[in-house]
Amino acid sequence: MDSNSKTVVVTGFGPFRQYLVNSSWEAVKELSKRGLGENIDLHIVQLPVVYQKAKEQVFKIWATLQPLLTVHVGLASSTKALIILEQCGKNKGYQEMDACGFHPEGGCCMLDGPEKIESTINMKTLWKNISVEGIDIIFSRDAGRYICDYTYYTSLYYGNGRAAFIHVPLLSKSITAEFLGKALQAIILEMLKQCGEERE
Repeated sequence: MDSNSKTVVVTGFGPFRQYLVNSSWEAVKELSKRGLGENIDLHIVQLPVVYQKAKEQVFKIWATLQPLLTVHVGLASSTKALIILEQCGKNKGYQEMDACGFHPEGGCCMLDGPEKIESTINMKTLWKNISVEGIDIIFSRDAGRYICDYTYYTSLYYGNGRAAFIHVPLLSKSITAEFLGKALQAIILEMLKQCGEERE
């Protein structure tokens, strides 16, 4: 299987801190029910909020599945009703402790890696082309220097830029897992158009 395959991997994160239900994983599970069309082989993976374990799982995704695209979904607990499209991952500045009380040595993701890696997906174009009723979508160049950013950089590094990151808000009465799953489906299908995988 080569990288021109029709495999797409979408990840969400497990519980951390006070967030016993992580909206990113709930949204990804809903996306899995909906799928990405019959031409796309969708795999979903839950990542732990632990630097080293998340890194190992991301490496495994790229080494074993060799997807066309890997999309990571994370919780942005500080935002209200916003979906954030992240353009790039950063290599350094990881001082915040993970769920195991650990942070990377020297606050660095990849010792030999560049300062930042850009996604091959143009998030600004995506942002202009997509709208989801009931929620605002913005794009960002700073994924926050925690597990989300770390995971994104790792995936961009191993996947030669063929990764994307979407921050989703906390679940609420108006922002349900089903709602976010539907939004993820629309956003990822738009990303696949950029990958030259536009469905009929």
